[in-house]
Amino acid sequence: MTTTPAAADDHAGARAAFTESAREVTVPVAVILQRETAAAEKWAHAQWSAFAVVAGAHLEHGDAPVLIHDEGGIRRYFCGGMSLRLYKDGGESYWHNLLSEPPRLFVVCDGEQGDEHVVPAFITADQDEASGCMESERLVLSAPMPPSICDLLERYVISHYRPMQKRKRKRREWAEESVYAKNPGAAE
Repeated sequence: MTTTPAAADDHAGARAAFTESAREVTVPVAVILQRETAAAEKWAHAQWSAFAVVAGAHLEHGDAPVLIHDEGGIRRYFCGGMSLRLYKDGGESYWHNLLSEPPRLFVVCDGEQGDEHVVPAFITADQDEASGCMESERLVLSAPMPPSICDLLERYVISHYRPMQKRKRKRREWAEESVYAKNPGAAE
């Protein structure tokens, strides 16, 4: 198998050492946002998507998105200097994300679909957090999870997540506890 230098950097950059006691792991990432407009339609609104997420400590820290591609109504912006944070209490959501096909990262942005510019606020692998942001009407874009982050997330979940033991509830005898069973005349 041959790997490109970018793929090798991606794999090396996402490796983060963590211990079982680590409450939080931070992975440096960058996002490539894509803005697409229909060139044939005069009043078309911009449609935003997360084109890719790239992991690695070598990624540049930038204050503003940098235009890296502009062709035929499609523009791509590089947004560097971001971090993906993993928390111990997100284990169940991370686990469900890893089971989805394919696993996704969620980019929460400041702005709305149709805006001329949007800016990524943060990135998460927690589906519940992304869903909460969507319910509060924030723009959430999803991108496939890079293999290096997928491997890291899997190791993190294995180290930190312990599913709750499911216990069968004890059946209550509601008829015996009823006021009417103790005092049959109370129904009148």
